[in-house]
Amino acid sequence: MKSNTRFQYSTCALIFSLSFMALSKLVAPLNSVAASNPVAVTDSMKRDRVSAIYDLLPLNFEPNEGQTDKQVEFLSRGNGYSLFFTAKQVVLTLIVPTKTVKQQVAAKQVEGTVLRMEWVGANQTSQVLGLNPLSGKSNYFIGKDPKNWHTNIPTYAKVQYRSVYPGIDLVFYGNQRQLEYDWVVAAGADPRLIRLKITGADRLSVDKRGDLVLHLKSAEVRQHRPRIYQQINGQQKAVAGKYVLLGKQEVGFAIADYDQSKTLVIDPVLSYSTYLGGSIGNGNDGGLDIAVDSRGNAYVTGQTASLDFPTKNALSSSFNNNNFVAFVAKLNPNASGDTSLVYSTYLGGNDNAQSNGEVGNGIAVDFFANVYVTGISYSSNFPTTENAFSRTLSGFSDAFVTKLNATGDRLLYSTYLGGSTASSSTGSSADFGRAIAVDLRGNIYVTGETYSSDFPTKNAFTSEFRGGANDIFVTKLNPNAFGEASLLYSTYLGGNRFDAGFGIGVDLQGNAYVTGLTYSNDFPTKNAFDNTFIGVVNDSEAFVTKLNPNASGESSLLYSTYLGGSSAEFGRDIAVDLRGNAYVTGGTESTDFPIKNAFDSTFGGSQDAFVTKVNPSVSGSNSLVYSTYLGGSVSNYSNSDEGFGITVDLKGNAYIVGSTSSTDFPMKNAFDSTLSGLNDTFVTTLNARGDRLLFSSYLGGSNFDNGSGIAVDFLRNIYVTGNTTSTDFPTKNAFDNTLGGFSDAFVTKINWREYAIREEDEDE
Repeated sequence: MKSNTRFQYSTCALIFSLSFMALSKLVAPLNSVAASNPVAVTDSMKRDRVSAIYDLLPLNFEPNEGQTDKQVEFLSRGNGYSLFFTAKQVVLTLIVPTKTVKQQVAAKQVEGTVLRMEWVGANQTSQVLGLNPLSGKSNYFIGKDPKNWHTNIPTYAKVQYRSVYPGIDLVFYGNQRQLEYDWVVAAGADPRLIRLKITGADRLSVDKRGDLVLHLKSAEVRQHRPRIYQQINGQQKAVAGKYVLLGKQEVGFAIADYDQSKTLVIDPVLSYSTYLGGSIGNGNDGGLDIAVDSRGNAYVTGQTASLDFPTKNALSSSFNNNNFVAFVAKLNPNASGDTSLVYSTYLGGNDNAQSNGEVGNGIAVDFFANVYVTGISYSSNFPTTENAFSRTLSGFSDAFVTKLNATGDRLLYSTYLGGSTASSSTGSSADFGRAIAVDLRGNIYVTGETYSSDFPTKNAFTSEFRGGANDIFVTKLNPNAFGEASLLYSTYLGGNRFDAGFGIGVDLQGNAYVTGLTYSNDFPTKNAFDNTFIGVVNDSEAFVTKLNPNASGESSLLYSTYLGGSSAEFGRDIAVDLRGNAYVTGGTESTDFPIKNAFDSTFGGSQDAFVTKVNPSVSGSNSLVYSTYLGGSVSNYSNSDEGFGITVDLKGNAYIVGSTSSTDFPMKNAFDSTLSGLNDTFVTTLNARGDRLLFSSYLGGSNFDNGSGIAVDFLRNIYVTGNTTSTDFPTKNAFDNTLGGFSDAFVTKINWREYAIREEDEDE
């Protein structure tokens, strides 16, 4: 769904909010050769068979430079939560994960819980410092007024409170699912002085494992049994100790005898993964995408908690606010396995118009490392640039399109994209940006869906809303132009029922290729191999459409076809090769899905993945080059297979990623030939004719794993992203081998050619 070397590297619970999204279409691969730059691959990377470069980034801490309330000294954020460090307390805001996005919209506000931890009888003038500077910077484009934007904010690995008690320092650090802190008790200091007051929980208890449990209304937060130790003669010596409740809201530590001539460290861990689960944002299609530049840097977009410090009621244990913003993060996974955060940039409004705020759904990167993002905004003051096509929120929600410079600290172009008049069937004017691509000239291509009958059009194939709940939109923008001139092409695409665009790609000539799903029996077709919707009323079909944005009206539609059988189909992603052939993957429930020159011509189960190659330069049945099922027939769970991401190399080999619950999914040269859990990711390579597997393997652990995006470099190493709930997901050279919470994002690199049997493993 993007042009340019698309996403490429591994991540579990990626930084800020990746893991909580419902990933119906998480990311798309390198799907356009229009700007496909090779990924720089070192010798050590070549040797990696399965390289999970990073699984779980550590927390980073920012000094407050105006991005939140003035009483905050440092802050941090993670998946559905924010951390605030004031002079006297640490405040943790947790977003309630039980509501779907639709419920949140109905409620107008997002509910959350506030936990406060303050130290009783402590030094009120303790100095708060950042320790261990990191290379990454943070940038905030929140609201329309550039005076309120903050850029190049430094980050630190730790925050230290000096002399909280006489001779006792407090140091915070951690990762995305838990906050770790050390009480560092100097020789001769008294640890009995440490007394914590915790507010926001209904009650406190210490369980049989020695964990301090903070009981909330519908969940719990834990402080694990403290690890207490001293360094003696270069060795870490454990010291016995435990939590002691000192009242309804206060807790201290009981510590056995120790060598008081040496420093003592008390190391509790505050874990909120049970509370967060993995369901925040459930119901929001795709809130995560990844792209990769020519140097192998990974770019991530999604949705994260805002930095609204809960100040209205200082003793309140709950809050309601606009708690989501879109983010863009650039990460540098190097050959040694270490990963550094280059920058994190936040995009959003602060008018609290809707609880959803913003979400980033699609990302692309050009040759110069400029980043292009699309998604959804519910805010009336989303940051826009003077050259924007539109600086005004037109409806209930609009798509947004933003271009950032290579360092992530400047908006080069940012605009709303949407209409203001609701379609008659919905009563709501809403527009969603789903996927984005960029061509060699830096023009932007966006697709998604619109519920607006006055979505902006120009040189359109059709400027009329076709009816039903919504239509697809396809838009081309020039971010170097000004105002309305930046809109080069924009059209509706759809029929009389529900239509949605999920994937977009661009060829060398600047033609746009779109896939998705349609329920419409009058979806526009041209030169199609299938002109007829043959599904039943409540089933969808996939489609493949090619548009020429340099033309207008009917002449801009170059090719369009249904793709499906008599049951349901879903087009999830599209890729384009150098010759302008389109490759599509998704899911089918049809036993009569169109098959040609297939690797597998037999429907395997309740749902199979499919892979289809179309040549839109010819018409009719000849345009179908190959089409195949891809799936199994035996399952311990739901027997469901679906492709979510596809890309293609210079030889025309297709690379597919998706999810499978089939124990007999087709394998070839696999590094893992056994379904490990209820649902695994699959990674498959088809030859250029589509009739033979070159590589196919499971990828996953003992629980649910779903692959959703894929890319390939010029050495044909495969890069896969998705999400996992498995604690034993396979990692190698990983930053962190631990599942961070209920569901984490991952990115994995696979050198499949090391597994391939060289006899005749490809079509030369």
